[in-house]
Amino acid sequence: MYQHIEEPKQKISHHAINVWRITNTIEHFIFLIIIIVLLTLHASFEWYGWIGYVLWILLGLDIISAIWSVFFEPILLQKYWRYGINKDFVQLKHGRWNMEHQVIPMTKIQYVSLKQGPILRKYGLSSVSIGTMASTHEIPAIQEDEAKTIRDEIAALAKIKEVEN
Repeated sequence: MYQHIEEPKQKISHHAINVWRITNTIEHFIFLIIIIVLLTLHASFEWYGWIGYVLWILLGLDIISAIWSVFFEPILLQKYWRYGINKDFVQLKHGRWNMEHQVIPMTKIQYVSLKQGPILRKYGLSSVSIGTMASTHEIPAIQEDEAKTIRDEIAALAKIKEVEN
């Protein structure tokens, strides 16, 4: 009655580590600038004393979070991200401590698209977004030509008609 579903084996690109490092560095740098501006305003306008303590705590937490998300997290994400596509399902599996394994039936897929920002474009990568009625799923940081092949394969298997602009 039940069919055995094999574990997904395809990995995302190794360049995803660099993309995530750059993205996380930019995010933490922006937050760092905001905290520094607020600390400067706190010193200039002599706000309540507890505000300064909160800002210093946020600065410390941001530094700790930056170390984790720039140096360690991208390596682990790339190492444990897997995806698989067959005629019946799209599988997404990621995480080590909080493992998430999603099985998306082809019959439930309504659309599939590619996303590519400037950082992904620099490394020749794209992300594949798979939409169902309930949510959107993403396979991040795949080589651009492979992502196009995956998009076309999922569209064909899910019988999605491509809308031409």
